[in-house]
Amino acid sequence: MAGIQFDRERVLKAIDSVVHQTMNMDMTWDWPCGVAYYGICEAARVTGKEEYLQLVKDRVDEYVQLGLPVWTVNTCSMGHAMLTLHAWTGDEQYKKIAESKIDYLRNKALRFGDHVLQHTVSAKNDFPEQCWADTLFMAAFFMLRAGVMWNDAALVDDALNQYYWHIQYLQDRKTGLWYHGYNNIEKGHMSGFYWGRANAWAAYTMSEVSRVLPECYLYPKYMDVAGSLSEQLAAIKHLQTENGLWRTILDDPESYEEVSASAGIAAAMVKRGNPLYLKYINRSVEGILQNITEEGRVLNVSGGTAVMKDREGYRNISRDWTQGWGQGLALAFLASVLESAGQQGDGAL
Repeated sequence: MAGIQFDRERVLKAIDSVVHQTMNMDMTWDWPCGVAYYGICEAARVTGKEEYLQLVKDRVDEYVQLGLPVWTVNTCSMGHAMLTLHAWTGDEQYKKIAESKIDYLRNKALRFGDHVLQHTVSAKNDFPEQCWADTLFMAAFFMLRAGVMWNDAALVDDALNQYYWHIQYLQDRKTGLWYHGYNNIEKGHMSGFYWGRANAWAAYTMSEVSRVLPECYLYPKYMDVAGSLSEQLAAIKHLQTENGLWRTILDDPESYEEVSASAGIAAAMVKRGNPLYLKYINRSVEGILQNITEEGRVLNVSGGTAVMKDREGYRNISRDWTQGWGQGLALAFLASVLESAGQQGDGAL
């Protein structure tokens, strides 16, 4: 069977430049570096370059000395790096930080309905009874990884519950695509657009469940994850542009091509293992590499985006600056491409 077509040395060079450019960014302890450092950790896992982990460790140690912020759903994204650093070093301080984030998510974070996490970006009640696709990466995926690593069945169940209800609230069953957010008070999707990066958060984190969770097929709620992902990717592949990318509003031909969404979606296709996705992945390899500068800046990444009021709100989000989430998702995609070499799958589970 044909595989993903890529130049290994070119991909390795791109990864190295993105890692070092990312570490030159002055990000504070929040979701930008949470996603960025997750990507670096993935790059280290696949390439075997422990110097990448050392870079993250040194920065995290500096953060700890300066003092950590209050926890929110978004700041919990740094839990991914804590799990990796603890596994790598054995240093209990990283596990304790991860445990404090889990304690927040379990016992203090705002929830609604069927124990669904409300998306929070600050200590304020910013978005009452709203769930966003972003939460899957920042919290649910982190909870799943921690639950598996710590053999905590209740935490695994809570994580899968977050996936299940985010699917129910956010996936449009008519199209297979995901809305950005859901307002439980108003019982609707607010502006109701298929935002590209929301679909990336959903697709990428769902594609990781089967890798992270042993015997995933024994968990009934995982079957909803697998079914949701299959329907999403079957629809989203048709919206890829000629440049191998996806737009910031997926079905809006006047929206710009957005690289963080493209990287997350393409990485999900790689991890899904369905050979029918190969031609779309191969287009993305070139499309994403074309958007990485020699010094490692990932281009055309939209800025932080709330659930915007209208189409123009999404179209006009700036994509002029280097963003941690763009760096991290690009690294996650490139790492998945490297890891795919010699692997085969049918995308069934």
